[in-house]
Amino acid sequence: MKDWTGNTNSVFKTLASSHHTDHERQPYDYYATEPRAAKLLLKVEQFHHDIWEPACGELHLANVFKSAGYNVRCSDIVNRADNEVLDFLDITNTHWQGDIITNPPYKYAREFVEKALSIIPDGYKVAMFLKLQFLEGKSRKHLFATYPPNVYTFHPLASTVH
Repeated sequence: MKDWTGNTNSVFKTLASSHHTDHERQPYDYYATEPRAAKLLLKVEQFHHDIWEPACGELHLANVFKSAGYNVRCSDIVNRADNEVLDFLDITNTHWQGDIITNPPYKYAREFVEKALSIIPDGYKVAMFLKLQFLEGKSRKHLFATYPPNVYTFHPLASTVH
């Protein structure tokens, strides 16, 4: 597919569509999150003492939450940082008495959101670091009708503006 100038990949770069790339995707859709994202989240939101980070990767986010005094359960489908190894989407994970915060694998983002919302009690929170494009699409219409999102947008200078 070419854009109006004849370039074959600028459309996909604009959309941040990583499946249109010359490079191989990371195994298990693993892309680390800048720890600053967690720091900025903690500036605008308070969480319960217990947090589960079910796609913890190398603990970039979890370490920020631990440093802020939270008790963090760290798990992932792969052991990258001496974490608990489990599949968050497995049907045996049916309850968590705490908040869930993570950057889920992009190809399972909707499933992670739905699972997280289904296993926490009322009054607890789910925070997901997702691409803005997650808000688009027919496949998530029912999800957003049932659970309207509360979206925070962070400006690069947000941590220095008072």
